[in-house]
Amino acid sequence: MTELFSPRQRRDLIDRGFNRRDFARLATLLAAGSALPFYNEATMAQGLSAGPRIPADAVKINANENPMGPCPEAVDAIQKLVPQGGRYLYQETFTFRDAMAAVEGLPADHIAPFGGSSDPLHRVILAFCGPGKSFVVADPGYEAGSRAAEFIGARTIKVPLRKDWSHDVRAMAAADPNAGVIYVCNPNNPTGSVTSIDEIEYLVANKPKGSIVLLDEAYIHFARTTEPGTPMVAAGKDVIILRTFSKLYGMAGLRAGAALGRPDLLEKIRGYSAGALPVTGMVGAIVSLKAKGLVESRRKLITGIRDETVRWLEKKGFDVIPSEANMMMIDARRNGNDVARAMLGEKVAIGRTWPALPNHIRVSIGTAEDMAKFRAAFGRVMNV
Repeated sequence: MTELFSPRQRRDLIDRGFNRRDFARLATLLAAGSALPFYNEATMAQGLSAGPRIPADAVKINANENPMGPCPEAVDAIQKLVPQGGRYLYQETFTFRDAMAAVEGLPADHIAPFGGSSDPLHRVILAFCGPGKSFVVADPGYEAGSRAAEFIGARTIKVPLRKDWSHDVRAMAAADPNAGVIYVCNPNNPTGSVTSIDEIEYLVANKPKGSIVLLDEAYIHFARTTEPGTPMVAAGKDVIILRTFSKLYGMAGLRAGAALGRPDLLEKIRGYSAGALPVTGMVGAIVSLKAKGLVESRRKLITGIRDETVRWLEKKGFDVIPSEANMMMIDARRNGNDVARAMLGEKVAIGRTWPALPNHIRVSIGTAEDMAKFRAAFGRVMNV
């Protein structure tokens, strides 16, 4: 199976610290395609899986999902397309690519469609990291990239967030002269905190030569005090941006997303698995991009529900990390996982903790009714 690699690819693997004994294992990995053994958000959200399963009638605010689901226009388009589900309908993927390019102001060859953003996140690690090329990430931060790095023998370097909860871009830039990927999730998961575009531009300008900045903008549609990094892609910088329709657009189960970057960077990640994309996701994404006022109205609604809940928590004496996403991190003042288990007993499933913040618990923003039930259950569990 090692013949899967061209001479150029072999040289690239050797430059990243792989030896020839690794080639067979990597070839098997490529053949596995979508069966790669990484943990994504859906898996990690079940951090309480050792305990009871989530009751069917529980409030589910544990996985940064959007309970509003797809917009009505997308639902209608998907329903009309379902009878054609026996076809691959590749053209819808190309149409999605072109629609995304038009919205972002980029050439079409700077957009690579995917089923969500976890797939390209993993591919970037596989393509640019290795035993000699580390993965640099914030702490706390989204862990999926670290698990992919571990799988291929790449070292993960964790850089603590600053006191204002932004990424410490100077420390990240200096973390390893042989870094392969420097990962910035903005707004950050799990904290919901933001890093200014000026700081991210500094990181891109001062990163080690040969590395790339992977800018995960899964939650960018909720942000108010930072900006997308798309102009850096347009300027040809060493940046790949991840976008998903799983969050504000409410399409987590339908799977639609994209990687934005220079064509040569995107070409490096294409070979790590293949297959047709879910046409329902593609069509839903196309229509969602064209829905007038969708982003603004949903951002206003979701952030309003979040801010109302934060005010209640602060009134009860709990600190909350300032968030510009559809989640928040609450300082429970005791082990967060213990609180989550107690909340599940109240039929409210909340998120998980991170080792860097064991007393903080992540809570996703649900509907107004969901959050009212959360407040009532949290009040009982915390005796406030």
